[in-house]
Amino acid sequence: MCGIVGYAGYRSAAPVLIQGLRRLEYRGYDSYGIATLAEDVCVHKKAGKVSDIPDSPEILQGTIGIGHTRWATHGIPSDINAHPHLDCTDKIAVVHNGIIENYTHLRRDLIDRGHIFRSETDTEVIAHLIEEAYEGDLLEAVKKTLPLLTGSYALLIVSTGENRFIAARNQSPLVLGIGDGEIFAASDITPLLEYTSRVIYLDDGDIAELRADSYHVYFQNNPVEREIKEISWTPDTVQKGGYAHFMLKEIFEQPDVIHRATHAVSEETLPSSLRDAKSITVVACGSSYHAGMIFRYLLEPACGIPVRLELGSEYKYTPVPFSDVIIGISQSGETADTLAAIRKGICNNVRTVAITNVLNSSITRSAQDTILMHAGPEISVAASKSFLAQVGVLMQIVNLLSGRQCIDILDHARYAIEQVLLTDLTDAVDICSSADHLFYVGRGVFYPVMMEGALKMKEISYIHAEAYAAGELKHGPFALLSPETPVIAICSPGQAYEVMLGNMKEMKARGTPIIAFGLENDTDVRDIADVVIPIPEVHPWIQVLTSTVLLQLLAYHTANRLDREIDMPRNLAKSVTVE
Repeated sequence: MCGIVGYAGYRSAAPVLIQGLRRLEYRGYDSYGIATLAEDVCVHKKAGKVSDIPDSPEILQGTIGIGHTRWATHGIPSDINAHPHLDCTDKIAVVHNGIIENYTHLRRDLIDRGHIFRSETDTEVIAHLIEEAYEGDLLEAVKKTLPLLTGSYALLIVSTGENRFIAARNQSPLVLGIGDGEIFAASDITPLLEYTSRVIYLDDGDIAELRADSYHVYFQNNPVEREIKEISWTPDTVQKGGYAHFMLKEIFEQPDVIHRATHAVSEETLPSSLRDAKSITVVACGSSYHAGMIFRYLLEPACGIPVRLELGSEYKYTPVPFSDVIIGISQSGETADTLAAIRKGICNNVRTVAITNVLNSSITRSAQDTILMHAGPEISVAASKSFLAQVGVLMQIVNLLSGRQCIDILDHARYAIEQVLLTDLTDAVDICSSADHLFYVGRGVFYPVMMEGALKMKEISYIHAEAYAAGELKHGPFALLSPETPVIAICSPGQAYEVMLGNMKEMKARGTPIIAFGLENDTDVRDIADVVIPIPEVHPWIQVLTSTVLLQLLAYHTANRLDREIDMPRNLAKSVTVE
């Protein structure tokens, strides 16, 4: 889940690498480091965030280099454990995204052969293995080393005396940027946007030899051609644009995002596997799982198609019956657990569909069919617009499978979202920001909406927040209710309205402060709640979307009140590429 970047060209490498790492910092920010080639390999690395160092640093000399921003897996965040890692001779430097599963065995054997380790990381074994294999040609040494590794990796390697760097990929993302007289490599395209729009997505098993004026890609030791693709994103799409945080910018982009997402699939482009499905399994993690849960609540009554919902992290290890089709939902397209589920389905001859935001990501190359949700780049670690885009795509699938029953409804979504973006949440933020624990409750399709709201709150405010189906509170969690445990509840018109009012009265009887989402003119809700956040009087599908946006804003403003690191919350990374 780390970010890596490499450069060879005519510019000083250090500033290019540092700027690239800033673009990738949402993938990990425990520590950072760069290595450049001058006469020798020169390394600068530290614990902490690369965004905290001065602008345009001239730390190291040279026009070739590699860099890394870390999300710690093996070894605590520290200067020593930061990448790049060196061999015993200090001539070979490696940066790595992924996990080497057999590193303990490799490390023990290397120590027995006299190698001295300086870090606790799995990555350092790679540098020492390349050292043993090196006979004057870095590319050949890397080719000999990779078969010894078990696990996932995206690697960039430099060596003293070599006017190039080497890249290699297996189950971790790696993209090349092709410039004029310069070349780049990175975990995703965001560091490349200000330099080039021409990219190559490496496949699993690829090794690339990269020089300022040339590149060569090899697969199974044979030269191969990989297609150069033009990307449409611009540098402006990864700037804050005057907003205090990327998350706030991304929340305010959602009127346009939902319009693009609900038009991302049509009658003509809907995969036939979905059109003909008699049963569907959705596999996802985190926010994507909540989107899949909303899909189940909407699809089953509208179309009578049963939907099984599975956590990606459990699916690989659980013997489950297969449906006609598996939908894997992943914002980045690199979520390791969801990818494993897709591959498990393919191995069992099940049709697979990917819903993702990233063209040419791993999941798009694994699944038989792909639906892109067109949310645009999302930099903040906590998902906002990508989640809403997933829900928009899934709503459109339900709309198409049900005979386009809701097309007019979806066309009004952007205007309803624009309306709620201006909601004053001050009173609700006052309650949330002074609490240590929060409960989120809802019924029906609003239960997963509240699950997502609670996740947003805990991710960026660090307040303990739990979501429950409202009827489940009496089965244990009621014991925790008190004047110090506020409840956030959705009470909108519908089948569960009366019972939800009753649940809120029961909670209020325990002295619990209640923040309620309800219609502005609903006097019954106002009589119970301490604070009412108005939701528009629209179709329930649109209320799902508008409530989601309001919950995102509530989490954002609460975290901002508490002065949290909103875009880079502690211990988290944007793309979960390891199990």
